[in-house]
Amino acid sequence: MTSAQPALRLSRRPGWVVAMAVVVVGLPLVVAVIALRGERWYPVLDLAMTEFRVRDVGTSHTPLIGLPGRIGQYPEQGSHPGPLSFYLLAPVYRLFGASSWAMEAGTVVIHLGAIATALWIGYRRAGWKGVAAVGALLAVVIRGYGQVSLTQPWNPYIPLLAWIVVLLATWAVLCGDHLMLIPLVVAATLGAQTHVPYLLLGAGMFAVALGVVIVRLVRAPADQRRAPRRSIAWAVGAGVALWIPPLVDQLTNDPGNIRVLADHFGSPSEPVLGLGDGIELALRHLDVWAGLAHQVVETGSFISAASAWRGGITLVVWIVAAVVAWRVGSPALRALHVTVAVALVLGLLSMVRIFGRPWFYLTLWAWGVTTVMAGAIGWTALAWWKSRARTGHASAAARVGLAAGAVALVVSVASTASFASAEHPEERISEAVGALASPTYQAVVDGVGASTGEDGVYLVRWSDAADIGSPGFGLLNELERRGLDVAADEVFHVQVTDHRVRPRSEATAQIHLATGGYVDAWRDVPDAVEVAAYDPRDDVDRAEYNDVRGELIERLQSEGLADLVPLVDTNLFGLSIDDRLSPADQADLTRLLDLGQPMVVFIAPAPAEDDPTAL
Repeated sequence: MTSAQPALRLSRRPGWVVAMAVVVVGLPLVVAVIALRGERWYPVLDLAMTEFRVRDVGTSHTPLIGLPGRIGQYPEQGSHPGPLSFYLLAPVYRLFGASSWAMEAGTVVIHLGAIATALWIGYRRAGWKGVAAVGALLAVVIRGYGQVSLTQPWNPYIPLLAWIVVLLATWAVLCGDHLMLIPLVVAATLGAQTHVPYLLLGAGMFAVALGVVIVRLVRAPADQRRAPRRSIAWAVGAGVALWIPPLVDQLTNDPGNIRVLADHFGSPSEPVLGLGDGIELALRHLDVWAGLAHQVVETGSFISAASAWRGGITLVVWIVAAVVAWRVGSPALRALHVTVAVALVLGLLSMVRIFGRPWFYLTLWAWGVTTVMAGAIGWTALAWWKSRARTGHASAAARVGLAAGAVALVVSVASTASFASAEHPEERISEAVGALASPTYQAVVDGVGASTGEDGVYLVRWSDAADIGSPGFGLLNELERRGLDVAADEVFHVQVTDHRVRPRSEATAQIHLATGGYVDAWRDVPDAVEVAAYDPRDDVDRAEYNDVRGELIERLQSEGLADLVPLVDTNLFGLSIDDRLSPADQADLTRLLDLGQPMVVFIAPAPAEDDPTAL
């Protein structure tokens, strides 16, 4: 009884309860972003494209749609549905000086907002004990996703904690808390706009929750309908307001992005995963051993190999738990199982419709469902035990709440220790861009080669042998940050936005980044002046690179894949996703990518309109 007294007094201060829990649960992310401040980071590829759009928020080029994706036909591919993540990142980005690190800080602030909302939902459902339970859930989820996933502003990662809010808000609505429709629609919209796999998931969860509230509204006495109506009005109004930018894009462009999305997913250009493979993929994400148990010794276990058969065991255990909960559980516990069931069905529908390679980032949200499922199983076990015990229910609930709080604290402290050694994403390529950007900028300012100083207009182009243009997008971003008037070829207008491309005829000169096998070719280009060079390899690494390269080429020829040999020196990443490769081929390619490529920047005259020398 005495152990519950401090918690009882604290429960009378809900603001303090939630605030303290946010500090405990969010501590690993705060420590990580502080650690990241100590080392300069240069965003590349998607993250450079993200910074372009965040930089544009509030200008005449404010984005109306999301980041480009594998949608439609390159180079006129579609984008993810909406710009909400850019809008949320922009205030913190500007507050901290519009640096690349400021985007990471903005990402952490978004996650802290999701953490606070989830904990608030927990408090509304069960007071301080609800906060403790949700805190334990969030601490496990944060440890499971790991530092790199939760501190980088990549669109598949930004909604990871917001998806937990969607699940908890849906559960709260099923429990009768119709006000939670509002955070539900906001969190679901963030996910749906930022990364298209969340579109079906978020829309489905909101539809279920809204349908439940409407049914209750119809059945309620006339004098009890005002509050649910208000919640529905606010939720629908917020949803409509948040989707105005994509609607404006659709109405002002032909075809608009919404049309591109509808055409693409209505008639996929590649075979879909299908029911059999989709079920196997779904079961792998239910493997609590791979996803949860491994967190005892390491973080980031949600991005790891998992077993379908172990996931199948988890599914059977959950089904048994759901049956038990229906017999002995509270309405809130039953509502949680219903929430899990809806999420599982929607998740399976999403997975079976994946087309092309099922990249790991397409289904990361599923680990959130698995964690909530594990919580529902644990709660059911407690309910079953309590149904057989005859005394001490109130004190038992308090002890469980304190135990959950202890789990949240211990897991969060362990994650904080791990996250203190934070790493930026794509550090290998980031370091290369950092080494090239300053000397390139200085050469332009000094008027080297065809450049005419800071007043010129420069076309940034690249011939990339390994990383599908990642360092080229990064270099463009960094030169723009330094104030140069730089642009890309018009073929990249979707990736870099329309106002960052120029006709070649308008360029003063080109800044050309060549990597790997393209370097020697560019050293032979007339009037091309080499202004910056970087090679991450020492003599030992170069010798290993040549050995591995030779072994790979020999094996490809022996495997009847001689058509792939030219890609070894011109497109390592493109080669790595060929389905015909053997495990040994994949291992060699991974090693070549890890060793890195030489990179050289040239300043040359502006290219002719028919010049093919770029990616």
